[in-house]
Amino acid sequence: MTHDLNRRASRLVKRIIDSAGDLRIRVHEMPGGGRVIDCGVDAAGGLAAGLDLARVCMAGLGEVALVPGEIGGVPCPAVQVTTDHPVAACLWSQYAGWKIAVGEFFAMGSGPVRAAVASEELFARLGYSERPEACVGVLEGSNLPDEDVLRYVAEKSGVPAERVTLLIARTASQAGNVQVVARSVETALHKLFELGFDVGRVENAYGIAPLPPVAKDDLAGVGRTNDAILYGARVTLWVRGDDESLAEIGPRVPSSSSESHGRPFLELFAEANHDFYALDPHLFSPAEVTFQNLDTGRVQRFGRIEPEILRQSFGL
Repeated sequence: MTHDLNRRASRLVKRIIDSAGDLRIRVHEMPGGGRVIDCGVDAAGGLAAGLDLARVCMAGLGEVALVPGEIGGVPCPAVQVTTDHPVAACLWSQYAGWKIAVGEFFAMGSGPVRAAVASEELFARLGYSERPEACVGVLEGSNLPDEDVLRYVAEKSGVPAERVTLLIARTASQAGNVQVVARSVETALHKLFELGFDVGRVENAYGIAPLPPVAKDDLAGVGRTNDAILYGARVTLWVRGDDESLAEIGPRVPSSSSESHGRPFLELFAEANHDFYALDPHLFSPAEVTFQNLDTGRVQRFGRIEPEILRQSFGL
C-alpha cells in the first residue's frame, strides 16, 4: 500500500508558493535545480507558515491548528494535531530521522522525502518506501541549504534536483516554533515503535502541546520546544487489540519513564555537551499518553503534566 506521501506534500507546496506573500515566506529557485522555501530563517514567516510546515511534515495526512490552552492556570496557545493515518503521517513522514550533512551544512530531515531515501531502519521494519517523481523535505536549521545540499538530496532520493523542494525554518522563529511543537503524536508513536510495540494497532491519534514564546536564539528554542512536549504534551491514541499489552507498555511510554525526567531540557542538554545522542532516548516522548481501546472500550492513562517546569522554561 502506498500513501503517495511526496505527491500529497507537493500539492501542499504548490498552495504554499501561491500564498507566499500572505505567509511572509520566500521561495528560492536554485540555479542548479530545485527549490528552497524559507519559512523562518531570513524570511519573517509566522504562525500560518508554521501550521503549513507541520502539515507538510505530515504529508497532509493530519490536521494542525492553534487552540486555547493553559499552563498551571496561565493562558497559553496550544498546538493541536489529529490524524487518522498515524503511522504514515508521523513515522514515515514527520519524524526527524534523516541526518543531512553536506560540508558545513547540517540539519535533520523531516517530511516525505525520508520515504524516498528510506535509509533508516524504521522503513525496513515497517515495510514502506516510495519512488516519487518529486520529493519534499522539511528542515530545522539556521542557514538556508545551498545547491550542494539540493544535489545531495537528489542523489539520495533518486529524484532529479529540479524536482526537489526543501522547506526550512529556525527553531527560534514563529514557524519553526509551531512545527516542532506539532510533534506530540509523532513522539508517542516513535517511542512505541522503539519499545517494540506493533504501531499498526494505532488507528487514530490526537495530541496537544503548549506553544512556548519564541526564544531569543535557536539553542533556547530547542529547550523550550522540547519542554513543551516532554512536560506539556497530552496524546490520545485509539488502538485495537488486547488491554493487557497496553497496561504493560503504558508506563514506559511517557517522558516520566526516563530517569532524566523532571528538569528543564536545556539543563540536560548542557550536561550532554549539546549531543542529543548522549541523552536518555526514553526521555523523548509526551508528558501524558492515553490509550482508548476500540475493541474493548477500556481507557488507560499514563504520565503527568509538569506545569512548574513549563512556567520556568517559558518564563511565565
